[in-house]
Amino acid sequence: MAILMYHSVMENPKLVVDSLGEIVHPTRVFDAQMQMLARDFHPISLDDLNKFVRSEAELPKRSVVVTFDDGYADNYEVAMPILTRVGVPASFYVTVDCVERKTLPWPSRLRFAFRTTPKRTWIDEKAISWALGFPQQRERAYLSACDQFCKLSGASLESRVSQTEIDLDAKISDATGNLMMDWDQARSLAKNGYIVGSHTMTHPNLAFLELEDVRRELNDSKRQMQDRMGMPIHHVSYPCPALFPNWTQQTTAESQRAGYKTAVTTTNGLAHERDNPLQLKRLGPTKTVDGLRWNLESAFAGWSG
Repeated sequence: MAILMYHSVMENPKLVVDSLGEIVHPTRVFDAQMQMLARDFHPISLDDLNKFVRSEAELPKRSVVVTFDDGYADNYEVAMPILTRVGVPASFYVTVDCVERKTLPWPSRLRFAFRTTPKRTWIDEKAISWALGFPQQRERAYLSACDQFCKLSGASLESRVSQTEIDLDAKISDATGNLMMDWDQARSLAKNGYIVGSHTMTHPNLAFLELEDVRRELNDSKRQMQDRMGMPIHHVSYPCPALFPNWTQQTTAESQRAGYKTAVTTTNGLAHERDNPLQLKRLGPTKTVDGLRWNLESAFAGWSG
């Protein structure tokens, strides 16, 4: 079974390329991809997949699950109407702090800072000076910052990101917080039959955190979402802001302890019967219909995953 990993869907992705980067699908492409899934494959829900991996139910061959990470407003405003029209189930994972504070996930804030800064150099935490004169240099510095910051969470992470925005004199507009969904939209997704799950509190790489921080990210996000949503939260997606892997055996053990039934990773591959439901692999959807079809056909044929 294939689990597809989406993030954002909007009419003109170029408008947010300096913040969201390449994770946005054009509306027309996403629409065409969902029509193709509905016509040529077997879209199923995450709950269906959970029963399959636990050997509690059979599924049709070529079954596909659609998931979204981060919690962007366009998931509700753009993606949901398309999914509803073509009859494709989906799951949406929310970064709780971003929805609460109406702010983009920290990698997007950093990307904007490094791409738009007027500064010509940046000094990192190891006192290494990074040149920012050319786009390639800015990208290298940004990726290095992500490698450093993804090992932090909560207030420590926010402090480092905020200070970097100050150092680079390039803080993204508060208005971009409107790109994140609100709790009314999240509740409406659930009321319309879609699964809503956690993407942690602050979007760190859980594999590189201390145990106490892992527990806080998993437990606090679940508890706060249940309070805001008025319903149990059974599913989580492990963020992968930088570095690899984005989960460990400790991560899955703590997810189980927190009461999650499934967890999706960014590890590439298919889901199989008797897989650990807290270590589910996913596939990238590509930016074309033919590319998505090729990824799925080759995966189901055993050429990947």
